[in-house]
Amino acid sequence: MISAVPVVPTVITDPQDPRVADFRDLKAGDRRPGTARGTGPVIVEGVPAVERLLASAYRVRAVLGVPGRVAALELPEGVAAYEADKWLLSEVVGFRLTRGVLASADRRPPEDVDALLAGPDPAAPRRLAVLEALNDAENLGSIARSAVALGIDGVLLDPRCADPLYRRAVRVSMGHVLALPFAVLGDWPRGLDRLHGAGYLTVALTPAADAVDLATIDPRAHPRTAVLLGAEGPGLSPEAQTAARVRARIPMRTGVDSLGVAAAAAVAFAALR
Repeated sequence: MISAVPVVPTVITDPQDPRVADFRDLKAGDRRPGTARGTGPVIVEGVPAVERLLASAYRVRAVLGVPGRVAALELPEGVAAYEADKWLLSEVVGFRLTRGVLASADRRPPEDVDALLAGPDPAAPRRLAVLEALNDAENLGSIARSAVALGIDGVLLDPRCADPLYRRAVRVSMGHVLALPFAVLGDWPRGLDRLHGAGYLTVALTPAADAVDLATIDPRAHPRTAVLLGAEGPGLSPEAQTAARVRARIPMRTGVDSLGVAAAAAVAFAALR
């Protein structure tokens, strides 16, 4: 185990200082101009999320914050630590930062799909979330936070999903997404057959009236279950619903046709624990 050592941050006085390049102009979408999607460093905001990053398997590159915030963190030896006043910090990142501290980390590659399906013990109960075309990073972050809290062991993404390590997804998840294994299921939706072959019951969440009540699915009868969720608005495609073993709905009051995808995910995760 790497022991933490007291850190004396280097004071940054120039917003163009190359040492804080990881944090420059963070308002510019999910990637820098001229860079491929999902290739930049992971950016984490706020003390609780940075502490989760430090406890994760991700290699931390640098930490930047207002005076006092960085020095209070228990940083591993070798992590670059910088501080700047709140105005210069805002100039670096491109917006007013209310959380006081940021960290950058090297990306980790997605998991191998078969390894994610098997898990540490192929005979053990397991719960997965499977996301189709979920391209809103904040919804993805909220789902990740619920997934970690409610017993989901990993996430499978179709190729159109948002980057789960994009800054906004990490922020909304409060850093919990860093503890959630994920993989990309490239052959969509035919790739769902890989889940069936690995013993999963695939449950497609839909508000359709002809779907079964989610409460009728007994989680004890299905040790391995995967919940399928679609994007806000369109929901799961007909093809994904057809490929799943079960279509299930959350019962609601008359006049309310659906929940937001993040809320629906939390309900389904809790129901199928």
